[in-house]
Amino acid sequence: MRHRALPEALFALAVLCGACALTGCHAPARSGAGNVAQGEKAALSPAEAGRNPTFLGRGACTGRGRPAYEEVDCASEQAAASVLARYYGPQAGGPRCPEATDFVLHITAVNTGTSESESAPEGYACMRNLRPPHPGDPGRGGGPLTVAGDCVYTERRGVVKETACEGAQGPAPEFRVEETVAAREDCPPETDLYVQVGGGAPVGCARRLP
Repeated sequence: MRHRALPEALFALAVLCGACALTGCHAPARSGAGNVAQGEKAALSPAEAGRNPTFLGRGACTGRGRPAYEEVDCASEQAAASVLARYYGPQAGGPRCPEATDFVLHITAVNTGTSESESAPEGYACMRNLRPPHPGDPGRGGGPLTVAGDCVYTERRGVVKETACEGAQGPAPEFRVEETVAAREDCPPETDLYVQVGGGAPVGCARRLP
């Protein structure tokens, strides 16, 4: 018989620290809230749309810029992050980012009103910092996804939030996600908490920490 630390919430939702956004690129919405991964916005000008329809394609790099992120040469001093994956369309319902993703850039759609080649669709880029820190790494307590090795704490009934497993200020971790599987039945018998993480293996099997 499985031991369940939270019998009233056997399947908890994991949310990010910071913006209280759902983890996973296409986890179901909760309590009427939309599924929005934590990320920044990148603006694509009409000129850039016509010149480079694959703005921030896979393997491209960007610097840190506000209000927009600009594509830069990966060998330049300004390069700060690279694109692990690039998808078109809204992130809600779209493909899940790779587990190594540190943050997500939401690409603004551009419609010049002239031709398709001079416009660009909405999309998002899954980004990895070129240098530490890497908040998306297991146990670091950040990033847009919850992955095996991450720790969570109970924010409220039925909802858990990611936190650093050790060495950082903030809420103390209560559970560690040991693995991710396709269904709750695939978790090991000693699982204490099921965490909804999205993706191809949408269930995280978590154990209570001592």
